[in-house]
Amino acid sequence: MLSNPARPVHLNVLYTDPAASSQLSERLGGYFRSLLPGQRLVVVCLGTDRSTGDSLGPLTGTALSKYRSGAFELFGTLADPVHALNLESTLERVRREVPHPFIIGIDACLGKSSSVGYIQAGDGPIHPGAGVQKKLAPVGDIHLSGVVNIGGFLDHYVLQSTRLHVVMGMSEVIARSLHSAVRSLIIH
Repeated sequence: MLSNPARPVHLNVLYTDPAASSQLSERLGGYFRSLLPGQRLVVVCLGTDRSTGDSLGPLTGTALSKYRSGAFELFGTLADPVHALNLESTLERVRREVPHPFIIGIDACLGKSSSVGYIQAGDGPIHPGAGVQKKLAPVGDIHLSGVVNIGGFLDHYVLQSTRLHVVMGMSEVIARSLHSAVRSLIIH
């Protein structure tokens, strides 16, 4: 887990805020500048397209794949999602194929009604499935999570009834922010 006493552990930004992408890019750039020599960026986008609320990861991965960047490895798109059934094998593949990975875990989460639409960037791994009481392997050296809907009661139903507009908007902001942070890392 990365830690910098001068920087708060988490950044929360509303995806509709015009400054959201620049704030996320700046935070991600800070993480990227602290990479060790030889570390390779790996983006693992978690979720499934079988549930609107859980599609944040695959939508983000698909948006990122359109940038066609060789600056990072990408796992988890709409065509090839990373979900509960293949998470362990995907993480094993990352360990096998990518020497010294710096992993960014991306997933949807549920929260309070006042938090819906917020994207969180934070130190440490994301814990996929926690919102629906699944115990899955944690993912990432850092994480990006998007609060897609209200949690606490009938979470599976809530994920199914999440507005696609919100999830797509969040995925576009995350993809744009990651691409911008990676691009600035290459330039500097």
